[in-house]
Amino acid sequence: MRNKIKTTFISIIGLLSLGSCASIPNGAVAVKPFDSEKYLGKWYEIARLDFRFERNLNNTTANYSLNKDGTIKVDNRGYNYLTKEWKQAIGKAKLVGEPNEAKLKVSFFGPFYSGYNVIALDTEYKYALIAGKNLSYLWILSREVSIPENIKKDYLKIAQDLGYNTSLLIWVEHTID
Repeated sequence: MRNKIKTTFISIIGLLSLGSCASIPNGAVAVKPFDSEKYLGKWYEIARLDFRFERNLNNTTANYSLNKDGTIKVDNRGYNYLTKEWKQAIGKAKLVGEPNEAKLKVSFFGPFYSGYNVIALDTEYKYALIAGKNLSYLWILSREVSIPENIKKDYLKIAQDLGYNTSLLIWVEHTID
């Protein structure tokens, strides 16, 4: 009996983690075609919905590079303006679904992955709108520390149409590089 409960518990945890791997909010569509190699490099976080791992951070960046095994190294950094310390998190991302679709899963904690979906991207790969696994996760990224007003308006409209509460976005300050 004890083994059956243990097996059931492990199965449920496994199913829950798999279910969140490729999750994307209802109505959101990952960019296609997508060139993951063009997406590599440094991105500045322009705006985000607050969540505990980035709380009190400014000067936040994400640097994506290719790992030898074909996964993408994710190097997130930010400056905690309360503690006056830099925070860094290293993880990895994998494409899910079709190879030319901007639907990924990312992990910073071992076998636990979460959805990372590029739902808007300009043709030059300079500006990106990222949806997480649900309406609690949203990011606007840029190759520069600012974003043109027309791109900002377009991305906010896309997010609002999907049901995001964009009034809750934190607009990131970039004062240190």
